[in-house]
Amino acid sequence: MARMMPPYCPEEAPPGERALFNALASSPETDRWIVLHSLAIASHVRQVKGEADFVVIVPDHGVLVVEVKSHPSSERLPDGRWKLGTQAPTSRGPFQQANEAMHSIKNYLMSRAVNLRSVPVIDAVWFTHVRARTMLPQSPEWHSWQLLDSEDLRTGAVPAILRTLAAGAGHLESRITGFTHGGAGPDQATASRIATILRPKFEAAIVAGDIRRARHAQLVAFIDEQYDALDNMQYNRAILFTGPAGSGKTWLAMEAARREIELGHTGRLLCFNRLLGQRLKEEMADIDGLQVGTFHQEALRLSGSQAPTRAGQQFWDEELPDLAIEALIRHGEREAGDFLIVDEIQDLAREPFLDVLDLLVKDGLQGGRLLLFGDFERQAIYETGDGRNVLTERISGLATFVLTVNCRNLPRIGTVVEKLTHMIPGYRRFRRPDDGADPEFIPIRRGQDQSAALADAVRALRNDGYGLDEIVVLSPLRQGSTAETTTDPWLRQVLRPADGLAPVAGQLRFSTIHSFKGLDAPAVIITDLDEATSPNFESLLYIGMSRATDRLTALIEIQTLRAAYGGR
Repeated sequence: MARMMPPYCPEEAPPGERALFNALASSPETDRWIVLHSLAIASHVRQVKGEADFVVIVPDHGVLVVEVKSHPSSERLPDGRWKLGTQAPTSRGPFQQANEAMHSIKNYLMSRAVNLRSVPVIDAVWFTHVRARTMLPQSPEWHSWQLLDSEDLRTGAVPAILRTLAAGAGHLESRITGFTHGGAGPDQATASRIATILRPKFEAAIVAGDIRRARHAQLVAFIDEQYDALDNMQYNRAILFTGPAGSGKTWLAMEAARREIELGHTGRLLCFNRLLGQRLKEEMADIDGLQVGTFHQEALRLSGSQAPTRAGQQFWDEELPDLAIEALIRHGEREAGDFLIVDEIQDLAREPFLDVLDLLVKDGLQGGRLLLFGDFERQAIYETGDGRNVLTERISGLATFVLTVNCRNLPRIGTVVEKLTHMIPGYRRFRRPDDGADPEFIPIRRGQDQSAALADAVRALRNDGYGLDEIVVLSPLRQGSTAETTTDPWLRQVLRPADGLAPVAGQLRFSTIHSFKGLDAPAVIITDLDEATSPNFESLLYIGMSRATDRLTALIEIQTLRAAYGGR
């Protein structure tokens, strides 16, 4: 499978580019290929700045620079200008664009001492929506093998590219004696070097401490949308705040609790996940009059009971709520608070749980002060259903405020989350500025030991300036994850289970995706991604990837990666 740079194709890209991107990303025949999409060319041979739609680097075959045209029609006017779809006529045709981009790239590589003596660097135009090979007449302005069309995309992008490179190499050899003597390049090392030169990783010029402070400032500062949400709290008794991962729901829940306490009220801030509950307790420990924790921790406290050893789902879903209700009926007056704030409400919107919550706030769900926060996009991973209808039925006058801005993830991470998990409608925009680092997807064979790949991924992040305490390793597996079972001596020395407390320097936290829901980390490595072994895979992928604020690495089974990009 090809290494795509970047590993996603933006939704706003032309349809032809998306189609070609998906074809190359999902093909099993592109192993060892490197594909650069939308490569900006600062040193263009003709313009101030140009762009190559695709640069396809194929070891042992050559480099193909592709200009993609998605228009439903293509026409050459009598005066020589091109008319593509509804665009205004232009004298600079697509073959000229492709040729100029190719020469610009070739000149740049040669200026960086890349030996292209036996490397065919070819340009072509791909008309993805018309049968251009039969419709366009022959012309001295291009070779027939430089023309690809919708039939090539339908019957197979890979053989079309190999056909073009072979014809281009043959043309160069007919003009340059001995051009590919001994075989065409580039070899794998040269292919990687070409990709690195054309689209290099680059280090930040500021020190790691400044990066961390800037990240923290970006994550904790409220934006206009969140201030609007806070204003809505003042004017509505009961309100449900919904939004996808990273839209700032937990920060808003904490701020809402602070404001209620400042008004002289007492109440609760509850959530579903244990690690998130621990984090909330730590963050809100100095606030009097506020009880913080998970729903089940509070139910255990109210019932005065302890969870049985190896308690099953029936205990948590049915027996414990009943015990809590019995206790609240006996002494509920002093337990009911002035307000109730619930994060992760998508996992608690079930009748037995709502019966308990009804007794935890004065005037109950029908008349009490309620601020609820939930992600109904993909985060309800416990087979609870949507839950919004249940909330509307139980809470009269429940207002809704929708959060749409991603406040957590860098844009490239958020865009990958949208693409691979089919978010609809997705994020309206991203608050944080992009830093040019792409998420990395490392293909893994099914059954392969991932310890070495995990160790390499951790070391790569450390080389990028991330401390072990800023990295979290997640897995969809509840038992037998790579982090839990690794025999790598160094990993076993530094790995520690996540506990919801502040990270400790020198320790690498690991967790299941389920347990880390609601939390985030600067750098996330997800292991064991295989849809064949993980029920509800797309939801787990959504939650796992959206935990990463700045860097995302995924070790993913090859067929699963191919399917995620739209192929099989």
